[in-house]
Amino acid sequence: MLLDSSLISFSNTELGLIALIFMWTGFVRSGLGFGGAALGLPLMLFIYNQPIYWLPIIGLHLLFFTSLTLRSRLNDVDWNYLKKSSIYIIPPALIGVLGLITLPNNWLIIFIYSVTLFYAVTWFLNMNIRSNNKWLDRFLLAMGGYVAGTSLTGAPLMVAVYMRNVAAHQLRNTLFVLWFILVTIKMTTFKALGIDIHVLTAIYLLPVAAIGHIIGIKTHDLILKNDQQFKRIIGAVLIVISILGLTQVNF
Repeated sequence: MLLDSSLISFSNTELGLIALIFMWTGFVRSGLGFGGAALGLPLMLFIYNQPIYWLPIIGLHLLFFTSLTLRSRLNDVDWNYLKKSSIYIIPPALIGVLGLITLPNNWLIIFIYSVTLFYAVTWFLNMNIRSNNKWLDRFLLAMGGYVAGTSLTGAPLMVAVYMRNVAAHQLRNTLFVLWFILVTIKMTTFKALGIDIHVLTAIYLLPVAAIGHIIGIKTHDLILKNDQQFKRIIGAVLIVISILGLTQVNF
């Protein structure tokens, strides 16, 4: 077996699909600077519908790749805004982590696909999530923190605020530090509660995720230049995926 089989054994076809999905998440994470989990987790749930299985693996990858990206860029982070915004993000994120651990699995799946469907519709229709006042900023940050705590898919909500308050050249690095903090909180909670974080599986999937990560870094500027077209295509695909995912849930 390529993967740690403590929870599930995958067929060769499933292993191939998993490799492609993790390559995709690596590409999105470095190409956009966010969204690896939001665009990857819904696909993973088609293969094995347990978010608690996939999220630790995604989290370990995020910690690894953000560390690589940030090792020489910490001087180009907006630390001031990161500290100010963390006050509104971290408490809801902690509540979200508790929800991930305690809520029924079907509820989590419905939540993840519903959030993904919301993002997909906004991207497909070229509707940007925007904030123009401090109270809406705080609401979006808090909601993004809660969603990130529950499923690591809260990035687009927080990015909407960060884009308005952080200089463009510091945005990706500042977001990477934020993701690192949020994932560290989640992984620490998992470890403290004795939840298997599947380190072996994460290690074996690192090479394919690294391929996507490198491609994303090299195409980052191109993606940003065609941001609306890229998101519209992804939005259309995610609408189909989310609807299919919701129809498979046993209510």
